[in-house]
This record gives sequence, C-alpha cells and structure tokens, in this order.
Amino acid sequence: MRRHNYKNLKIWKIALEISKDVSDVLCDFPKAEKFNLSSQMSRCSISIPSNIAEGSARTDKSFSYFIDIAIGSSFELSTQLLIAQYKNYINKEKLILIEEKIIEFQKMTMSFQNKLKK
Repeated sequence: MRRHNYKNLKIWKIALEISKDVSDVLCDFPKAEKFNLSSQMSRCSISIPSNIAEGSARTDKSFSYFIDIAIGSSFELSTQLLIAQYKNYINKEKLILIEEKIIEFQKMTMSFQNKLKK
C-alpha cells in the first residue's frame, strides 16, 4: 500500500497558505464575530490542509474521501469569504487574492484525486 508524504504535496502547501491568509484576514474582523463567522472560517480553513494530512496516511481510496472533505471545505470557505465581504469585513482585493488560491487549490486537488482513482 502506497502512502503519500503530505508535506511534499503541492495541494497541501497551497492549503496551508490559504489557512494562513484566512488567519491574517480574521485579525481585522470585529470582536463580535469571534464565535460566529470568524470561528467558522478559522475551523474551515484549518480543515483543508488537515484532511489532506490525515488522508495521506490511508489507502488511495480512503485518501480520496479525505480529499473530498478538503474540497468541500474549500467551497464552504469561499462562501464564508463572500459573506465576510458582504458584511464589509474584508475588502475586494483580499477576497480576490484568497479566492484565486482557493480556485487553484480546487483544480489541482481534483486533478490529484482523479489520479488516485486510476
């Protein structure tokens, strides 16, 4: 059974960058959001690289399941970022920068996942 070293995976590295970018943005959120949107976005962004790391120690079939969760979390995060922008917690430029990384992550991860299934 083949194992993947998640630290060598570009998808994990991009996911880690996304998590850091979100963490940086959350510093500017209102304190009132600490247990609401801010907390949800933090958990969601951390879930993306964490699921890749956890799944990498499994069979390719199981890894694919964890990648599904990571991709789902990335789509959830995209929606949360739009909500944050709608509430004026994040400006359009920061939103676009993070969204571009998320889109890159999603494309690369779906491609990686397709290779696992072969």
